Amino acid sequence: MKITVNKTTTPKEKPHMDNLPFGKIFSDHMFVMDYTEGQGWHDARIVPYAPISLAPAAMVFHYAQEIFEGLKAYKGSDGSVRLFRPYKNFERMNLSADRLAIPKVDVDFCVEALKQLVELDRDWIPEQEGASLYIRPFIIATDEFLGVSPSKTYKFFIICSPSGLYYPEGLDPVKIYVEDTYVRTVRGATGFTKTGGNYASSIKAQVIAHERGYSQVLWLDGVEQKYIEEVGSMNIFFKINGEVVTPMLNGSILGGITRMSTIELLKKWGVPVSERRISIQEVYDAYCDGKLEEVFGTGTAAIISPVGELRWEDHVMNINDNKIGEITQRIFDTITGIQTGKLKDEDGWVVTVD
Repeated sequence: MKITVNKTTTPKEKPHMDNLPFGKIFSDHMFVMDYTEGQGWHDARIVPYAPISLAPAAMVFHYAQEIFEGLKAYKGSDGSVRLFRPYKNFERMNLSADRLAIPKVDVDFCVEALKQLVELDRDWIPEQEGASLYIRPFIIATDEFLGVSPSKTYKFFIICSPSGLYYPEGLDPVKIYVEDTYVRTVRGATGFTKTGGNYASSIKAQVIAHERGYSQVLWLDGVEQKYIEEVGSMNIFFKINGEVVTPMLNGSILGGITRMSTIELLKKWGVPVSERRISIQEVYDAYCDGKLEEVFGTGTAAIISPVGELRWEDHVMNINDNKIGEITQRIFDTITGIQTGKLKDEDGWVVTVD
């Protein structure tokens, strides 16, 4: 499929790239593609970034049939534009699409479309340390129909946002609140997908956590509310007595690209790492025994975020004297080094745009 390009005639004034907010500023162009039942995906195009027009009865508004992804583009130390494991993002998008009864996309074509879009808006990529061009692909159902069934038409978009750090704390350890009243999802539902409903159902608990002085919520399983799943915007890792443990993917946890990369690095380094069920009680017991050495989250937005405090019920766990741990720092340095070209990409994770 050919991609047509309609460049803007009124470029936006670019923001000052220092101290960029996360996800509030958008570049000049966006990618759009349509789906029609019987025709498939068609009319791929890059156009000026602009509001979209949808009917009030569009199914996305009423039944939340939509999915999205998140990845980043970086300016390399050699001036190249670099994408971190983009094929994995579009492969995961197809997993989400299958669960939400949305037509799948061609992964290779989407990466090519993304490369063209990023190349066109390459001047929007920040070069400051910690900043990047955050990329948001998403698909929405567009049929005008007030009935619960798969839509017959969809729109696929990719938009780009020059962004700074996701957490204002940066690499300073964050405070996480363990939620034991609300649940995020259960096995068999949509927890393993990136769909807006998962995040909408998390907002109430996140508001409560913020009111209590915590950055994010750590979710427990939706059945027994004892096994750890993930943080609202990150997968979670615990270093306990020398071993790094992360909850196994069980159908209700998102398979993060940064999570995958972290596990692969740890195995390469010979660091003991396991994916298994881990209860919040086990974490608390390890803390009481002096064996809880590090806690950190992984995700595209934050990359690596050390956790300095966990609160579970009335128990407050202070992790590693509220300092970033050795393994956490090494993972952050390695992944960001590969992303920006400061370190050699030995595993072929980076796709260059030019």
